[in-house]
Amino acid sequence: MTVMPTAGVMPGGHFTAEFARLRDNICTVVRGKREAVELALICLFAEGHLLIEDIPGVGKTTIARALAASLDGQCHRIQFTPDLLPSDVTGVSIFDQRTREFTFHPGPVFANIVLADEINRASPKTQSALLEVMQEQHVTVDGTAHAVPRPFVVVGTQNPVDMDGTYPLPEAQLDRFLMRISVGYPDHQAELEVLAGRHQSRQVEDLKPVLRLDDVAALARAAEQVYMAPTVSDYLVRVVAATRQAPGVRLGASPRGSLALARTAKVKAAAAGRGYVTPEDVKALAGHVLGHRVLVTSEARVKGVTAESVVAGAVASVPVPHEPARA
Repeated sequence: MTVMPTAGVMPGGHFTAEFARLRDNICTVVRGKREAVELALICLFAEGHLLIEDIPGVGKTTIARALAASLDGQCHRIQFTPDLLPSDVTGVSIFDQRTREFTFHPGPVFANIVLADEINRASPKTQSALLEVMQEQHVTVDGTAHAVPRPFVVVGTQNPVDMDGTYPLPEAQLDRFLMRISVGYPDHQAELEVLAGRHQSRQVEDLKPVLRLDDVAALARAAEQVYMAPTVSDYLVRVVAATRQAPGVRLGASPRGSLALARTAKVKAAAAGRGYVTPEDVKALAGHVLGHRVLVTSEARVKGVTAESVVAGAVASVPVPHEPARA
């Protein structure tokens, strides 16, 4: 049963229409992956960073590039490799002999959308170069803070950590990503279209921006006003807490996970044209928001326990509220 609020803020049809317009623009390039695209947009309007994890060749980078091409902002792509240095990401101060002063030269992280391609192929030292900027929205070099443009979104792609030549992302960096999603294989019809070349004329380079950055910021503020009833907030916190108490868990979802789940649930509700969050919104996003924040012990992994199964168990174990909410 849906929990209905007695009062709330309706985002109106404008949010739903703009969300759909952006989704449809991306889906002209990314075939058969509507759910993955919608999850990426939920992350965007929740003003968070996105991690796309899957095997090579299923469209991780294409989704990230299509998202960037659909927005009227600056996008930089960083190809993460084992020899990439932190200064290659953040920038460096170089001594200018003419002025006799050090001048900061910004790195590719200074953009609205930063595509960190195959992020887990870089060393942990280089990966950690993103920690400060993903959380604080600025880079500190030689004691001076340099702000990045706003909005600022990092879209990281990575192959599964059990593949050759990859490094597991540090727990602190995983926690910086608002959501982690997978793309998966295309369905039969979509793969037939790829094989037949029916969408060869639709490439990422052909996409035109459909939203300005100011529009994205305004829509994000509208989503923040979506009402979350106290009963739904209580349900959300109980789900997150259950990930910390499950057997075999070494690290449960942090309070940042609770905040992230609330933000994304509000965007999902707004995209559906609702001015209130339901428990179903929380349940639908829990795996994508909490899964990468949960670490299981090695003994539990041997028994087949995964972070995904822990989150699914947490959702199943917490009773869903049924009574009407009071604003």
